[in-house]
Amino acid sequence: MPNIDLNCDMGEGYGAWSMGDDRTMLDIVTSANIACGFHAGDPIIMADTAQLAGEKGVRIGAHPGFEDRSGFGRRVIRGITATEVERLVAYQVGALQACAALSGQRVTHVKPHGALYNMAAVEPDLAGAIARAVKAVDPTLLFVVPPLSAMDRVGQDMGLRVAREAFADRTYEDDGTLTPRTVAGSVIHDPDLAAARVVRMVLDGAVESRHGTRLPIVADTICVHGDTPTAVAMAAAVRRALEQAGVVVKALV
Repeated sequence: MPNIDLNCDMGEGYGAWSMGDDRTMLDIVTSANIACGFHAGDPIIMADTAQLAGEKGVRIGAHPGFEDRSGFGRRVIRGITATEVERLVAYQVGALQACAALSGQRVTHVKPHGALYNMAAVEPDLAGAIARAVKAVDPTLLFVVPPLSAMDRVGQDMGLRVAREAFADRTYEDDGTLTPRTVAGSVIHDPDLAAARVVRMVLDGAVESRHGTRLPIVADTICVHGDTPTAVAMAAAVRRALEQAGVVVKALV
């Protein structure tokens, strides 16, 4: 019987401002990627989200990004060195580890956020910087990456445990990369459409690009972003469809 992890990016508020219904989402997903204070999040939100995830039996992951709150970490940043990326990732992962420890919780995985994730998927220098940071902080951490990406290759080369991720709510280009968010239709909002796509990904090992090309895909975990209006409904629909198809939804670690 096949199994799959279901993850969501969360803890992405800041101060009095909140984003997403994390509490409800934590009743659906099996892994949580918590913002670490650079693109979103702060010490209070990080600690609270980690505690709540732990109480609900959801695995806790660090979700480090570029230091770009006003752009939500989704803007491409150039001129930053690999060494700087290595240090900013290590800093953020360590910060979440400390916040999680306040409630006796443990960080189990790392998934880069936004532009950092997309850039490192195709740029080996950035991929290597992130992988080195993960390995230095805790070599037992699971490294969540796009399949067949630079992060996938570098992570394996460095001896990290790699989990390959597919997206329920994003479309793909013919080369297997995510469609840029600037392109109309790049984000899927229909829960039923997303659920059907995910079942095909898991059972058939394939997904259609936005141009209709059949792309092979191997996924250990499925992401539903927490910052869209239909996020909770989509996560619930995806989990329900997977379970109805005989797929076991459970955490990777």
